[in-house]
Amino acid sequence: MYQLFETIKCNNGELVNIKWHNRRFNRARKMCFEQTNQLDLAKIITVPPHAQSGIFRCRVTYSETIEKIEFVPHQYRKIESLKIIEENNIDYKFKFSNREPLNLLFAKRGNYDDIIIVKNGFITDSSVANLLFFDGDKWWTPDTPLLPGTQRAKLLEEKKVLECKISVSDLTQFQKAGLINAMWSFSNMPIVDIKNIK
Repeated sequence: MYQLFETIKCNNGELVNIKWHNRRFNRARKMCFEQTNQLDLAKIITVPPHAQSGIFRCRVTYSETIEKIEFVPHQYRKIESLKIIEENNIDYKFKFSNREPLNLLFAKRGNYDDIIIVKNGFITDSSVANLLFFDGDKWWTPDTPLLPGTQRAKLLEEKKVLECKISVSDLTQFQKAGLINAMWSFSNMPIVDIKNIK
């Protein structure tokens, strides 16, 4: 039996964007494990004393049932450059615990900080985040993500970003890229100048 996981930002004891995590968690349980009962992560997760102050990653590992809940101190890494990697066979539509296909692509980054995965000619995600691109006026996210993230869902719902197809040749239309995930929000995401994407 394979496992999935959710990573939830815990900021000074508060579980951030829990509504969107809960939505994805229950959708994945239904599609992968045929579990139709709705669980509420906000009621299941208890933040332990050591995670009440500071930034932690709350990792919920599950298959048909929740198997483990962990709180790990989080350190942000700097991302200032992205390497374009093409891979047409990758499939990561659920948040699988086995990240080996992503890790193998990440290992090809050379001197770059992270990667942009291109599948069938279109930009998808980085190794750990959904991508945003700024055209000087609006932020756009590819409509071809490998894994539609919770932060991405929130920003689309709030109409702070728009989605469209983005190919590698379209990158010249943009000024900069941003990376968003459970830990990187719209206000604290790494920003990469387009010239630092190769």
